Amino acid sequence: MPVFCLLRRAYSVTVIGAALAAKAVLGLGHRPAAAGLGVPAGTVRGWLRRFAARAEAVRVFFTWMAIATGVDVAPPGPSGPGIADAVAAIGLLLTAAWQRFAGAGLLGAVTGWEVASAASGGRLLSPGWPPATARSARNTSCP
Repeated sequence: MPVFCLLRRAYSVTVIGAALAAKAVLGLGHRPAAAGLGVPAGTVRGWLRRFAARAEAVRVFFTWMAIATGVDVAPPGPSGPGIADAVAAIGLLLTAAWQRFAGAGLLGAVTGWEVASAASGGRLLSPGWPPATARSARNTSCP
């Protein structure tokens, strides 16, 4: 699956990510975000609801991925509501990926949303992602 796509979504991950970021950063609802993107309001509402329902699990997944990928990555502090924290974790993973791979010329020009798509296997908004076993495994501490 190309990194600019999500499974079963007609819009690119950049458009979907812009709607999620509009909610997380600007606090916009689904109607203003949809109007700004030229997407039906019901579609954006679905994206926001799906993402909000799993925001904590998404935050944990991407924070864990960033720590595993980067060098001396410090998790961000609370950003606000759950969606904002999850979006911040995606940004943290992008920073970690750049830190690890850009210097070696292994990472081209990608957005945080494309990195999120790749890390989730295109399943960012899919039912059952991230799986419960992955969430619990990442929440356990090492002995």
